[in-house]
Amino acid sequence: MACVGIVGGLGVGATVDYYERIAAQCKARGVVPDLVLVHADVDKGQGLVREGRLDALADYLLTFIERLARAGATAAALPAVTPHICIDHIVARSPVPMIDIVATIGTELKARRLRRVALFGTTFTMDGSLWGQLARHAPEVEIVKPQPDEIAFVGKAYQRLLDTQQGDEADTAGLRRIAADLQQRDGVETILLAGTDLAVIFDEANSGFPAIDVARLHIDVIVERLLKP
Repeated sequence: MACVGIVGGLGVGATVDYYERIAAQCKARGVVPDLVLVHADVDKGQGLVREGRLDALADYLLTFIERLARAGATAAALPAVTPHICIDHIVARSPVPMIDIVATIGTELKARRLRRVALFGTTFTMDGSLWGQLARHAPEVEIVKPQPDEIAFVGKAYQRLLDTQQGDEADTAGLRRIAADLQQRDGVETILLAGTDLAVIFDEANSGFPAIDVARLHIDVIVERLLKP
Protein backbone atom coordinates (compact mmCIF):
# COMPACT_ATOMS: atom_id res chain seq x y z
CA MET A 1 0.00 0.00 0.00
CA ALA A 2 1.16 3.51 -0.82
CA CYS A 3 1.31 6.25 1.81
CA VAL A 4 -0.61 9.44 0.93
CA GLY A 5 -0.07 12.76 2.67
CA ILE A 6 -2.92 15.21 3.22
CA VAL A 7 -2.38 18.96 3.70
CA GLY A 8 -5.28 19.62 6.06
CA GLY A 9 -6.61 22.85 7.52
CA LEU A 10 -7.29 24.58 4.20
CA GLY A 11 -10.89 23.97 5.13
CA VAL A 12 -11.25 22.02 8.38
CA GLY A 13 -14.67 20.65 7.38
CA ALA A 14 -13.29 19.45 4.06
CA THR A 15 -10.31 17.81 5.77
CA VAL A 16 -12.62 15.92 8.14
CA ASP A 17 -14.87 14.92 5.25
CA TYR A 18 -11.92 13.60 3.25
CA TYR A 19 -10.60 11.64 6.22
CA GLU A 20 -13.96 10.07 6.99
CA ARG A 21 -14.69 9.13 3.39
CA ILE A 22 -11.19 7.79 2.70
CA ALA A 23 -11.38 5.66 5.86
CA ALA A 24 -14.86 4.39 4.96
CA GLN A 25 -13.87 3.45 1.41
CA CYS A 26 -10.77 1.64 2.60
CA LYS A 27 -12.71 -0.21 5.31
CA ALA A 28 -15.23 -1.34 2.69
CA ARG A 29 -12.32 -2.80 0.73
CA GLY A 30 -10.89 -4.49 3.78
CA VAL A 31 -7.74 -2.37 4.03
CA VAL A 32 -6.35 0.14 6.51
CA PRO A 33 -5.25 3.41 4.83
CA ASP A 34 -1.68 4.60 5.27
CA LEU A 35 -2.14 8.36 5.74
CA VAL A 36 -0.14 11.23 7.17
CA LEU A 37 -1.68 14.63 7.86
CA VAL A 38 -0.39 18.13 8.48
CA HIS A 39 -2.37 21.26 9.29
CA ALA A 40 -2.01 24.48 7.28
CA ASP A 41 -3.59 27.83 8.13
CA VAL A 42 -6.57 28.56 5.87
CA ASP A 43 -6.48 32.27 6.74
CA LYS A 44 -2.85 32.58 5.64
CA GLY A 45 -3.59 30.66 2.47
CA GLN A 46 -6.63 32.79 1.63
CA GLY A 47 -4.66 35.95 2.29
CA LEU A 48 -1.98 34.94 -0.22
CA VAL A 49 -4.68 34.10 -2.78
CA ARG A 50 -6.34 37.50 -2.32
CA GLU A 51 -2.98 39.21 -2.77
CA GLY A 52 -2.27 37.21 -5.92
CA ARG A 53 0.99 35.93 -4.42
CA LEU A 54 0.96 32.52 -6.07
CA ASP A 55 4.68 31.91 -5.66
CA ALA A 56 4.38 32.64 -1.93
CA LEU A 57 1.33 30.38 -1.67
CA ALA A 58 3.22 27.57 -3.38
CA ASP A 59 6.21 28.14 -1.08
CA TYR A 60 3.93 27.96 1.96
CA LEU A 61 2.18 24.77 0.88
CA LEU A 62 5.43 23.12 -0.18
CA THR A 63 6.73 23.39 3.40
CA PHE A 64 3.90 21.06 4.43
CA ILE A 65 4.33 18.73 1.45
CA GLU A 66 8.03 18.40 2.28
CA ARG A 67 7.10 17.46 5.86
CA LEU A 68 4.69 14.85 4.53
CA ALA A 69 7.44 13.40 2.34
CA ARG A 70 9.78 13.21 5.33
CA ALA A 71 7.03 11.36 7.21
CA GLY A 72 6.90 8.71 4.51
CA ALA A 73 4.26 9.97 2.06
CA THR A 74 4.83 8.84 -1.52
CA ALA A 75 2.10 11.14 -2.91
CA ALA A 76 0.26 14.18 -1.56
CA ALA A 77 -3.11 15.88 -1.94
CA LEU A 78 -4.63 19.27 -1.12
CA PRO A 79 -8.26 18.70 0.04
CA ALA A 80 -9.31 22.13 -1.18
CA VAL A 81 -9.96 23.57 -4.63
CA THR A 82 -8.81 27.19 -4.38
CA PRO A 83 -5.16 26.43 -3.45
CA HIS A 84 -4.87 24.53 -6.73
CA ILE A 85 -4.54 27.96 -8.32
CA CYS A 86 -0.80 27.41 -7.77
CA ILE A 87 -0.70 23.67 -8.51
CA ASP A 88 1.70 24.10 -11.44
CA HIS A 89 4.18 25.88 -9.15
CA ILE A 90 3.83 23.07 -6.60
CA VAL A 91 4.13 20.18 -9.06
CA ALA A 92 7.35 21.61 -10.47
CA ARG A 93 9.02 21.50 -7.04
CA SER A 94 7.17 18.87 -5.00
CA PRO A 95 9.30 16.01 -3.64
CA VAL A 96 6.38 13.61 -4.27
CA PRO A 97 3.70 13.34 -6.98
CA MET A 98 0.62 15.49 -6.38
CA ILE A 99 -2.89 14.05 -6.70
CA ASP A 100 -4.31 17.01 -8.63
CA ILE A 101 -8.03 17.72 -8.15
CA VAL A 102 -8.19 19.78 -11.36
CA ALA A 103 -6.86 16.92 -13.50
CA THR A 104 -9.37 14.64 -11.80
CA ILE A 105 -12.24 16.99 -12.65
CA GLY A 106 -11.10 17.19 -16.26
CA THR A 107 -11.08 13.41 -16.60
CA GLU A 108 -14.64 13.19 -15.24
CA LEU A 109 -16.00 15.95 -17.51
CA LYS A 110 -14.55 14.23 -20.58
CA ALA A 111 -15.94 10.86 -19.49
CA ARG A 112 -19.43 12.36 -19.12
CA ARG A 113 -19.12 14.29 -22.40
CA LEU A 114 -20.31 17.48 -20.75
CA ARG A 115 -20.12 20.76 -22.65
CA ARG A 116 -21.40 23.53 -20.32
CA VAL A 117 -20.78 23.59 -16.59
CA ALA A 118 -20.65 26.15 -13.79
CA LEU A 119 -18.74 26.18 -10.51
CA PHE A 120 -19.79 26.77 -6.91
CA GLY A 121 -16.93 27.55 -4.56
CA THR A 122 -14.92 30.49 -3.31
CA THR A 123 -15.14 33.83 -5.09
CA PHE A 124 -11.63 33.23 -6.45
CA THR A 125 -12.64 29.90 -7.97
CA MET A 126 -15.83 31.27 -9.56
CA ASP A 127 -14.07 34.36 -10.88
CA GLY A 128 -11.82 32.08 -12.88
CA SER A 129 -8.75 31.32 -10.82
CA LEU A 130 -8.71 27.69 -12.03
CA TRP A 131 -10.20 28.08 -15.49
CA GLY A 132 -6.87 27.93 -17.29
CA GLN A 133 -5.88 24.71 -15.54
CA LEU A 134 -9.27 23.10 -16.16
CA ALA A 135 -9.28 24.17 -19.81
CA ARG A 136 -5.96 22.40 -20.24
CA HIS A 137 -7.46 19.12 -19.00
CA ALA A 138 -10.90 19.44 -20.66
CA PRO A 139 -10.60 22.01 -23.48
CA GLU A 140 -13.95 21.10 -25.00
CA VAL A 141 -15.87 22.13 -21.85
CA GLU A 142 -17.21 25.68 -21.51
CA ILE A 143 -17.24 27.04 -17.96
CA VAL A 144 -20.19 29.40 -17.56
CA LYS A 145 -19.56 32.27 -15.18
CA PRO A 146 -22.47 33.23 -12.87
CA GLN A 147 -23.68 36.82 -12.73
CA PRO A 148 -21.68 39.15 -10.42
CA ASP A 149 -24.42 39.20 -7.76
CA GLU A 150 -24.60 35.40 -7.90
CA ILE A 151 -20.84 35.09 -7.47
CA ALA A 152 -21.04 37.43 -4.48
CA PHE A 153 -23.84 35.40 -2.87
CA VAL A 154 -22.14 32.03 -3.38
CA GLY A 155 -18.80 33.41 -2.20
CA LYS A 156 -20.29 34.78 1.01
CA ALA A 157 -22.22 31.57 1.65
CA TYR A 158 -19.06 29.55 1.16
CA GLN A 159 -17.08 31.79 3.49
CA ARG A 160 -19.72 31.24 6.17
CA LEU A 161 -19.27 27.49 5.73
CA LEU A 162 -15.53 27.87 6.17
CA ASP A 163 -15.95 30.03 9.26
CA THR A 164 -18.73 28.10 11.03
CA GLN A 165 -18.63 24.58 9.55
CA GLN A 166 -22.44 24.71 9.66
CA GLY A 167 -25.07 25.05 6.98
CA ASP A 168 -27.60 27.87 6.79
CA GLU A 169 -31.10 27.34 5.35
CA ALA A 170 -31.12 30.71 3.56
CA ASP A 171 -27.73 29.99 1.99
CA THR A 172 -28.82 26.52 0.88
CA ALA A 173 -32.01 27.87 -0.67
CA GLY A 174 -30.08 30.64 -2.41
CA LEU A 175 -27.56 28.22 -3.89
CA ARG A 176 -30.38 26.06 -5.25
CA ARG A 177 -32.05 29.11 -6.78
CA ILE A 178 -28.84 30.20 -8.49
CA ALA A 179 -28.26 26.66 -9.79
CA ALA A 180 -31.76 26.63 -11.31
CA ASP A 181 -31.13 30.03 -12.94
CA LEU A 182 -27.84 28.82 -14.43
CA GLN A 183 -29.59 25.81 -15.93
CA GLN A 184 -32.58 27.70 -17.31
CA ARG A 185 -30.87 30.93 -18.34
CA ASP A 186 -27.45 29.69 -19.43
CA GLY A 187 -27.99 26.08 -20.44
CA VAL A 188 -25.64 24.74 -17.79
CA GLU A 189 -25.73 20.94 -17.69
CA THR A 190 -24.30 20.47 -14.20
CA ILE A 191 -22.81 22.42 -11.32
CA LEU A 192 -19.37 21.48 -10.07
CA LEU A 193 -19.34 21.59 -6.29
CA ALA A 194 -15.86 23.08 -6.58
CA GLY A 195 -15.48 24.02 -2.95
CA THR A 196 -14.70 20.97 -0.84
CA ASP A 197 -16.38 22.46 2.25
CA LEU A 198 -19.71 22.37 0.39
CA ALA A 199 -19.84 18.77 1.62
CA VAL A 200 -21.07 20.25 4.91
CA ILE A 201 -24.45 20.97 3.24
CA PHE A 202 -24.56 19.23 -0.14
CA ASP A 203 -23.72 16.06 -1.96
CA GLU A 204 -24.74 14.82 -5.38
CA ALA A 205 -27.81 13.07 -3.99
CA ASN A 206 -29.31 15.90 -1.94
CA SER A 207 -28.20 19.05 -3.75
CA GLY A 208 -31.53 19.49 -5.54
CA PHE A 209 -29.81 20.17 -8.89
CA PRO A 210 -27.48 18.27 -11.25
CA ALA A 211 -24.12 18.34 -9.50
CA ILE A 212 -20.70 16.75 -9.46
CA ASP A 213 -19.02 16.55 -6.07
CA VAL A 214 -15.40 17.21 -6.94
CA ALA A 215 -14.33 16.12 -3.46
CA ARG A 216 -15.80 12.67 -4.16
CA LEU A 217 -13.86 12.44 -7.41
CA HIS A 218 -10.66 13.46 -5.65
CA ILE A 219 -11.21 11.04 -2.78
CA ASP A 220 -11.80 8.16 -5.21
CA VAL A 221 -8.44 8.86 -6.86
CA ILE A 222 -6.71 9.18 -3.48
CA VAL A 223 -8.08 5.78 -2.43
CA GLU A 224 -6.90 4.21 -5.70
CA ARG A 225 -3.43 5.65 -5.04
CA LEU A 226 -3.47 4.25 -1.49
CA LEU A 227 -4.24 0.79 -2.82
CA LYS A 228 -1.22 0.76 -5.13
CA PRO A 229 1.69 -1.39 -3.91
